[in-house]
Amino acid sequence: MGASLPPKEANLFKLIVKSYETKQYKKGLKAADAILKKFPDHGETLSMKGLTLNCMDRKSEAYELVRQGLKNDLKSHVCWHVFGLLYRSDREYREAIKCYRNALKIDPDNIEILRDLSLLQAQMRDLSGFVETRQQLLTLKPNHRMNWIGFSVAHHLNSNASKAVEILEAYEGTLEDDYPPENERCEHGEMLLYKISLLEECGLLESALEELRKKESKIVDKLEYKEQEVSLLVKLGRLEEGEVLYQALLSMNPDNYRYYEGLQKCVGLYSVNGQYSPDEIDRLDSLYKSLGQQYKWSSAVKRIPLDFLQGDKFRAAADNYIRPLLTKGVPSLFSDLSSLYNHPGKADILEQLILELEHSIRTSGQYPGRVEKEPPSTLMWTLFLLAQHYDRRGQYEVALSKIDEAIEHTPTVIDLYSVKSRILKHAGDFAAAAAFADEARCMDLADRYVNSECVKRMLQADQVALAEKTAVLFTKDGDQHNNLHDMQCMWYELASGESYFRQGDLGRALKKFLAVEKHYADITEDQFDFHSYCLRKMTLRTYVEMLKFQDRLHSHVYFEKAAAGAIRCYIKLHDSPPKSTTEEDDEMSKLLPSQKKKMRQKQRKAEARAKKEAEEKNEELNAGGASKSGKRHVKPVDPDPHGEKLLQVEDPLSEATKYLKLLQKNSPDSLETHLLAFECYTRRNKILLALQAVKRLLRLDAEHPDSHRCLIKLFHKVGSMNAPVTDGEKLIWSVLEAERSTISQLHEKSLVEANNAFLENHKDSLMHRAAFAEILSILDLNRKSEAVKLVEESTNNFVPSNGALGPIREWTLKDCIAVHKLLGTILHDQDAALRWKSRCAEYFPYSTHFEGSCSSVSPNSVYSQLSKNSEHESSNHSTGSQNAGPIKSNGKLDAFKDLTI
Repeated sequence: MGASLPPKEANLFKLIVKSYETKQYKKGLKAADAILKKFPDHGETLSMKGLTLNCMDRKSEAYELVRQGLKNDLKSHVCWHVFGLLYRSDREYREAIKCYRNALKIDPDNIEILRDLSLLQAQMRDLSGFVETRQQLLTLKPNHRMNWIGFSVAHHLNSNASKAVEILEAYEGTLEDDYPPENERCEHGEMLLYKISLLEECGLLESALEELRKKESKIVDKLEYKEQEVSLLVKLGRLEEGEVLYQALLSMNPDNYRYYEGLQKCVGLYSVNGQYSPDEIDRLDSLYKSLGQQYKWSSAVKRIPLDFLQGDKFRAAADNYIRPLLTKGVPSLFSDLSSLYNHPGKADILEQLILELEHSIRTSGQYPGRVEKEPPSTLMWTLFLLAQHYDRRGQYEVALSKIDEAIEHTPTVIDLYSVKSRILKHAGDFAAAAAFADEARCMDLADRYVNSECVKRMLQADQVALAEKTAVLFTKDGDQHNNLHDMQCMWYELASGESYFRQGDLGRALKKFLAVEKHYADITEDQFDFHSYCLRKMTLRTYVEMLKFQDRLHSHVYFEKAAAGAIRCYIKLHDSPPKSTTEEDDEMSKLLPSQKKKMRQKQRKAEARAKKEAEEKNEELNAGGASKSGKRHVKPVDPDPHGEKLLQVEDPLSEATKYLKLLQKNSPDSLETHLLAFECYTRRNKILLALQAVKRLLRLDAEHPDSHRCLIKLFHKVGSMNAPVTDGEKLIWSVLEAERSTISQLHEKSLVEANNAFLENHKDSLMHRAAFAEILSILDLNRKSEAVKLVEESTNNFVPSNGALGPIREWTLKDCIAVHKLLGTILHDQDAALRWKSRCAEYFPYSTHFEGSCSSVSPNSVYSQLSKNSEHESSNHSTGSQNAGPIKSNGKLDAFKDLTI
């Protein structure tokens, strides 16, 4: 480096490199300028100056200087290396790898460049290249531990675990007998556990167990040692030894569910699907009774039997489990029991049991068969549990009566208001749910969870501005709205994106959904620093797990929701493109002068409001943007706060396809993925890709209403197309004909016959009848009235159940809303839609969509009365100054000004 310079300038060049490494950029720039005064065309100095400027956020100058430096000295490995570093800082990893490879052609044994190249190869999963680079590093520096470990991990990632084991054994052969020293015992122990996991992966279980026991003294993590040992014993079929070890592990942690599962495997009483014979249930019952005697304080040993016990035994075990938790007042009891609702008959037993407990506590103040009196709070927690039980079963009126009684009993418990909010949400009254969530929030302004739950309810009620004000109470002072983005608060962005989509604001909705996608890109980038850190710190098993997690990162549910939301926005944008300026001017010219005046006034008010909001945000930034050192952290201003530029895409469907491909790759088992694929490809007239989506839908769930819709729509579209003319069209046609005969639903049937057969198989299901009706209206426009009649003739049957407090009906609120939209927007029968609305208002009295009698939109509802009372009180309390709205500031004394004791 700097070899072509005189000694004085060569020392200055070393100073530039040192200043860059120690982040003293101004000092480095000064040294670079001193060299360039004498040697203005020195390529390496120009490159290093560019790299320094890049760290000072002067990117355009940086690229210009580095390119100039490279042009002046193409044979310098430093210039190529610097160019690679520049690309790496901008996440242009493929370009950076090319630059590193060019640098290595000039200086093939440069360890720094090889190390940087290996990190990029690990990041980009160029595993064969990663193995080669790591081998070079090991050859150049065989006395460096990290090079041995890196070479082994590279082979493991490249699906060659046996070679990875050989490398680790070769490395151990270079160590002395008394290795490791005291300060390296943890790292060495981790390496040994990694080696044993590799042996296990290779299927060499005996060797792995032998190696584990041989190196026991050198493994520091004794718990991991025991868990690895018992895992190997079970896989080898040495169940008696495994049983002894699991008993030892349970004595260390009797609340670890995995240990109980392992113990069941050892005694031959484990079933993957949870189905057991009566004899196995008896044996399991006796096993857990004996364990219960040993670990009396363990909750797991009492909870696990509820999963396999049946009938009276289940009732007795549930009774013993529930009573102490009600007495203690555990709010999460229902969450603990909720998985039992998927077991046939257990929900009915739980209902009868809790009702008996409630009746006994009401009448005598004690549990049945007990002499001791229960504290008054036990009744409240019993009502709390019952309310959640009825909410789960869809009996919202009963649930609300129970939770109201609990609130009347003890009006100071926050959980009661949160659960009431949740019940109202399930019942379809989002405005009332948001109001009660806000009431819960105001009872404890320092509780972040309650605040977040309140924000979520507000977003579900489409109160976005209010939700945003509430959310930022828990962000740092200053640039609050950006903080929610910086904190990667994805649940908030998804909920607000869905709210904007419901309101038809596609720009803002897209902005929120794409922000979530950006977070996942950032998470992918965040792994970069761990490629060297984990090899240095020897956290090898966790490192490999992290890489596997990163490979399936985009299958996470939040990414699925964000990508699906973005695709829906682009589809809607394609179907209803925004009006151009000329179209808007044409529409304005058709209006009367008075109407034009009103429109312009509205536009001016909207612009003024937007300007005021922007000024307020700037004031917030100016007030809170200074740090303790006095330096101002200036963040770039968002040039497109409302997402208007995102709507200005030439081809929305091609943008949608980008996210669709990610979903198809990472979420192939989701129905929504293939439904969206069908919608995109039919709009783009990609018939074979649409057929592929339909076949995947049929593979996942052939009887699903949406699968049936897509299948018939596709072949109806094909049937209405012109006869094929070109060779390509004829080929597509022949593929469709061949595939049609393989689809059982259409085999030797017309589309009408297939639709009739579908109805015959699912005549009692509302959603299947709705799908049939929609397809009937598409196949024959003259039968639309018949389709409407078929939907209206659907009956809401009772679910077979022993519910102690009234019957439960089959239809869900979500399905009924979907049918209402079908009648109004697809079948275009507004009278039928009104009839359906009034019918569903009786089934769902709390639904605001159907304007039920008990919903917040009804003037006589409890919520409306509550709102009127609160408005009346606030007008009494106001002192002439404007109120700041319903949001109470977090931790401010004025929030308690009206509190009386």
